[in-house]
Amino acid sequence: MIDDQYVDLLTSNALAHVATIGPKGEPQVNPVWFGWDGTYLRFSQTTTRQKYRNLKHDPRIALSIVDPGNPYRYLEIRGHVAAIEPDPERAFIDSMAKKYLGQDRYPWHQPGDERVVIVVLPEHTTQMG
Repeated sequence: MIDDQYVDLLTSNALAHVATIGPKGEPQVNPVWFGWDGTYLRFSQTTTRQKYRNLKHDPRIALSIVDPGNPYRYLEIRGHVAAIEPDPERAFIDSMAKKYLGQDRYPWHQPGDERVVIVVLPEHTTQMG
């Protein structure tokens, strides 16, 4: 589904801008760190965030990843949340801190944060550039 010419964006340190649908139908977009395993795109959220609540209500999602070296080259992914996995030991967010910051541990963890991993199954893509 994802053209080989754009897989580099999925393994890069680019941020994914994630769009969800709020409870009144309003869109919400925020940048996130993400991981790609060849089938699923994953990102971390705390259970108190609006994006988490939006996805629990409506699992449809869109993501846009812009090439850091060429802002006219991008990958858009539309799909749905296939799973929401608990991350009590923060293994996933720590792996993202390693990818994006070069640090072994996520530095902004707050006591009481309950982290989950949002697992996205791509269903449609648009590539440009």
